[in-house]
Amino acid sequence: MAEIQEYLPLIIPLIIVQFGLLLYTIYHIMTHKTYKKGTRTIWLIVVIVGMQFIGPILYFLLGRESE
Repeated sequence: MAEIQEYLPLIIPLIIVQFGLLLYTIYHIMTHKTYKKGTRTIWLIVVIVGMQFIGPILYFLLGRESE
């Protein structure tokens, strides 16, 4: 238990950033109609299943349409 408490100051900010990025990505997907590749459903699945940083980063690199 002491080992977990030792790493909490590092883990908690990462969890907050991860969920913030996930929520922003889902908001962005739901408010835009066009994507470079794929559809809204595909990107929602990729982002939610790849919830670690990989899903949202893939969306912003490959799926987001330039404004």
